Amino acid sequence: MKYITLIFLFTTVLLAKMPDLVPLSWLQHHYNDAEVVLIDVRDEKMYKKGHLVHAVNIPAMTKLFYGKNMLIPPLSTLKQLFSHAGIDNKSKVVVYGGQNPIWAARFYWIGKVLGLQDIGLLKVNYGNWKKDLLPTTTKIYRPKYKDFAPKINNHYISTQLDILTSLDKNIIIDGRPYEFYIGKKSHAKRYGHIPHAINLPGSLTYTNKNSKTTIKDFAKLKKLYTKLPHDKPVILYCEDGADAAINFLVLKKLGYQVSVYDGSWIEWGNHPKLPVETKVNKL
Repeated sequence: MKYITLIFLFTTVLLAKMPDLVPLSWLQHHYNDAEVVLIDVRDEKMYKKGHLVHAVNIPAMTKLFYGKNMLIPPLSTLKQLFSHAGIDNKSKVVVYGGQNPIWAARFYWIGKVLGLQDIGLLKVNYGNWKKDLLPTTTKIYRPKYKDFAPKINNHYISTQLDILTSLDKNIIIDGRPYEFYIGKKSHAKRYGHIPHAINLPGSLTYTNKNSKTTIKDFAKLKKLYTKLPHDKPVILYCEDGADAAINFLVLKKLGYQVSVYDGSWIEWGNHPKLPVETKVNKL
């Protein structure tokens, strides 16, 4: 009897564990758990039209970037942002967004950088579920303040210097669309990509049909990276750190030693002296 009880308790812990990619069934089962915090990263206008009950609105474009290079916000700013959202170090955070999941992934990556152990990205975008499966409202939710204490994980974030010192050593992945990678388009002054970088667009990680977005199962995503060796660190970048963030979630889950270059192409492509190339690199 004691043995059966232990098995039950162990199974319960496993079921309650916070997944990196949160299925609707998990959220439905744990929706009312005291430690669960819901974060909606859509803009305020969309949030006010409808959102999950008890979801806190943290618009990605205005809250998750800082300065002209769109870097990660200062630590003091993030500490207050998380605390006012009702997040503490014991919280289980579920973040969701609109049709493009990269903005929710940006919040996920920042949470991991700040040391959040339990944070996951909802597998589908807002409203992409059967009617009445999850409770929704138009009422703005203001949670109780909690004291969040960041514990920075420097392994998940890279700098311009990290790139420069590892151009021919580590694997560098450009998460932008192909036309940006080969230098046909750019939101920066310069065109092309970081030398030695290979192109794996963040859009490969999800499907979008009829305004319904679903992140692919990890079993399918694993096939995208079959040629990617596990014995080298992987540095990710994109235009502003959002597409790189969704690649981060996937590669981290698949067991890679992975980090995001914070400045990404906005920083690198606007620097007149940093090396740039347009040739297509392959593993």
